[in-house]
Amino acid sequence: MAQEAFEDIAETFEFLDDWEDRYRHVIELGRAMDPLEEALRVPATKVEGCASQVWLVPMIEGEGAGATFRFRGDSDAMIVRGLIAILHALYDGLPVAEVGRVDAREEFGRLGLTDHLSAQRSNGLRAMIERIRGLAAQAAR
Repeated sequence: MAQEAFEDIAETFEFLDDWEDRYRHVIELGRAMDPLEEALRVPATKVEGCASQVWLVPMIEGEGAGATFRFRGDSDAMIVRGLIAILHALYDGLPVAEVGRVDAREEFGRLGLTDHLSAQRSNGLRAMIERIRGLAAQAAR
């Protein structure tokens, strides 16, 4: 079950008929995010496997499987910032034990995004999802 914030995005996408409008909306979602401070743009937070520069910073609240997964992210590419915003809507606020149960590819498919991302962007999205899942799994221990 997707988060309410993600469902809001999905509802908006239902009203956007063509890919160009959806693409613009993804960019707007990215623009609405607060930028990540330079001090957090370090090798430890950088996501490998992305064509763009991508940073994800976990902010786990609590300990163990009951902890809440929170994160911030940023990218030097506007479309990727938008993808991070969508990932944030999908994962932020979940218990760490539930993060791995979310089928992000399926949820992105509901938005029609997986069919319209380049191979490089798809690989980058996969790398971001794997990083999020890994961070949550680590926090759940």
